[in-house]
Amino acid sequence: MNALRFLRGNIRWLGAGTLLAFASSFGQTFFISLMGGQYRAELGLSHGAFGGLYMAATLLSALTLVHAGGIADRMSARRLGALVMAGLAGACLLMSQVGNAAMLFVAIYLLRFLGQGMLTHLEVTAIARWYAATRGRALAVASWGHPVGEGALPAIVALLLTLMAWREVWMVMAGVLALVLVPVYLLILREERRPQGSAESAPERMTGLRGRHWTRAEVLRHPLFWWLVPVLMGSPLIGTAVLFHQAHIAEIKGWTLAQLTAGFPLYAALSVVASLAFGVLVDRFTARRILPLYMMPLGIGIVTLGLFDGPWVAFAALGGVGMTAGAGMATVGAMWAELYGTRHLGSIRALSVAAMVFSSALGPGLTGILIDLGIGFEAQCVWMGTYCLAMTPAIHWLMRREGALPARA
Repeated sequence: MNALRFLRGNIRWLGAGTLLAFASSFGQTFFISLMGGQYRAELGLSHGAFGGLYMAATLLSALTLVHAGGIADRMSARRLGALVMAGLAGACLLMSQVGNAAMLFVAIYLLRFLGQGMLTHLEVTAIARWYAATRGRALAVASWGHPVGEGALPAIVALLLTLMAWREVWMVMAGVLALVLVPVYLLILREERRPQGSAESAPERMTGLRGRHWTRAEVLRHPLFWWLVPVLMGSPLIGTAVLFHQAHIAEIKGWTLAQLTAGFPLYAALSVVASLAFGVLVDRFTARRILPLYMMPLGIGIVTLGLFDGPWVAFAALGGVGMTAGAGMATVGAMWAELYGTRHLGSIRALSVAAMVFSSALGPGLTGILIDLGIGFEAQCVWMGTYCLAMTPAIHWLMRREGALPARA
């Protein structure tokens, strides 16, 4: 299919998915941490206290998502997306008014649950349900909202902080969500989409393994799910740990922070490129066959970070993180639909998203504890990168073992 024709013919649904991905930025670690120094200074929190509070709020948001994620199966993406973005605007307003640690905890919990949790979950669930033959490419395009947010919002916030206080910045973001993003989302998503261009002409026919739709209870009894969840937790755990410890990395490598952050444009660019490339591969070969490859760039980049010291290493490490992040957006979302069907996709994906949110909270805390115990971050990188590289044959073997791939795949 011609790429431009695909984009033109699907602009409203792809645009809705991209908007959901972009809006999730307001609940992502990179955005909330931009003003971390201000929270700590005004509320008298130490680095450890703020980190612990953040981890606890994120873990609670993951637990909530397990129970709330099934709403995506019962409510239209149009209505649910607008409601969640409106709720996220309210969380931004609450963040602008925090006066103590308890209020900060609640605000961060809501930002994480509604932003990183529900909006990301709805984005992938809706796209995976709307598309069949072109699911990989559709997920790839919709995921562009993430690197756009990561590339644009830090600079915008930095500019706003020169003009106003951090509390006012959060008020501005609440206004952007409520007055701009919600109306635009409702305007472009006037109707839901049914898959076209394949034998799977309706969501109810997009079955999974054994030609049927799996319920969440059945998935929880399926061994492959429990093997895959810890594997898929590796990418958010490692990627978040690298971003969280970027100042520490610059210090131990002898870099300036500017030398390290110079790699972020490459991170965003490779995330987009990888999402497109893996999206095409998923449509051609299926996500189940492509999944084993998606952690290889992360593994190579993180091992490089652990073994070498030149400033060029920042580009290799952040480039690897970005490539795996982009590949994961195109691959993981499609995989759950292929394995377990689409009828209960929301409640099933909620389990995996909750696990990923949990790992994004665990990564900074666990690696920080190991640093305190004398296990340097560079040594940790070697082990984490080796783990990622070992996943390529391991995931392929698991898929074959549980019947998700033909015996000679």
